[in-house]
Amino acid sequence: MRFLGIYILLINIIAFVMYGIDKSKAKHGKWRIPEATLIGVAALGGSLGALLGMLVWHHKTKKWKFRILVPVFLILWVVGGYIIFTGYPALMPGPFISGEPAPEGINNENISQSEAEDPQKATDKRTTPEMGQVEPEVTDFDITLAFAGDINFDDTWSVMAYYHKLGDDLEAVIDPRYLEAMRDADVMWINNEFTYSDRGSPLNGKAYTFRSKPENVRLLDEMGVDIVGLANNHVYDYGREAFCDTLDTLSAAGIPYVGAGHDISEAKAPVYMDVDGVCIAYVAASRAEKYKMTPQATETEPGILRCYDNTLFLESIREADEKADYVVALPHWGTEYSTVLEPAQTEGTKLYIEAGADAVIGAHTHCLQEIATVEGKPVVYSLGNFWFNEKTLDTMLYEIHLSGTKTQRSNGKNCVEIEDVATEELYGVQSGCKTMMNEQ
Repeated sequence: MRFLGIYILLINIIAFVMYGIDKSKAKHGKWRIPEATLIGVAALGGSLGALLGMLVWHHKTKKWKFRILVPVFLILWVVGGYIIFTGYPALMPGPFISGEPAPEGINNENISQSEAEDPQKATDKRTTPEMGQVEPEVTDFDITLAFAGDINFDDTWSVMAYYHKLGDDLEAVIDPRYLEAMRDADVMWINNEFTYSDRGSPLNGKAYTFRSKPENVRLLDEMGVDIVGLANNHVYDYGREAFCDTLDTLSAAGIPYVGAGHDISEAKAPVYMDVDGVCIAYVAASRAEKYKMTPQATETEPGILRCYDNTLFLESIREADEKADYVVALPHWGTEYSTVLEPAQTEGTKLYIEAGADAVIGAHTHCLQEIATVEGKPVVYSLGNFWFNEKTLDTMLYEIHLSGTKTQRSNGKNCVEIEDVATEELYGVQSGCKTMMNEQ
């Protein structure tokens, strides 16, 4: 019986220590403050109790049979007290001291450096479902991206002459069903195949040149256009001044443009469109001229981004892929009025997809070209004309429907999961300066 008191206290110490370790590892994979405190209490109380028991034993028997254990219990007593009153960091979990991901159920976001150095401060921010943590908000999304081919607002050209003849009534020259679909799209892209300016002169040696009055930019808004492509072979038709006027006109109208700029940095920069927390990136370049009359931008001069050599265009796609949830590559290429694909189109498409493009939507040929799926990605080799001239040509409005879920994190950023990509072609005909939708 004389060893019973010490024996029971030792068993209690072991039990408390094992309980604390087991509970901590089961929940978090590592020790943390509440369990460390429990262990400290066990060590302090157990060792103190054992020491008192030994003193009672000595008082009754006048013997120190177990005196060798006295310093051990004293050490346990000191260590236990230190743990309780300081919250010893070595018993804290990894995320607070090593930057590892937080264990499941623990919220370590927004932990400052001072809190990392003082775990007790960070403890106040550790929340678990049991403590009433609000779970991240998960919502569904369904986004429509729409694309149309070449348009031309040159007031001396056939389509605008017809538009003015009909009293500047857009619905008289573009099917109201098309306009409704364009306006309903979350992001509507179109190829701006001309320049906005009252200045400049036609480039020497160029057969067709197109220049629109700057005030015609309002038609883009009337159509529901959200972003235009300028990487084409007509945006520089009237020279440097008119080209810069085009950039400024679009900027003043609040219409983003892609594939051109005041310098190469702007021309090759992806354009990011936020659609209810989902980031869509657009990148554009041109390789449409046999005789290269539209200049590529440089560090000091304005121009477009070319892709005869894909190096810079691939850099843009990779940059967009790092930042966006969905990347659309928009090359201006192909042979005019031909449905036969050039090797540069088929080979370039594979390169763009490998670099991170989620869709490849081409333009330039004035006629529709093949629609395909390459490595699971939607591809339109050319959209053709939309409302560009008087010729009778098939046309379409191409739609990409993205659906999935997004999870809003406490830092405000969204985690986007695109679960389904569906496409739709709204076919029609451009004829006699009008564009009408087929019966769908």
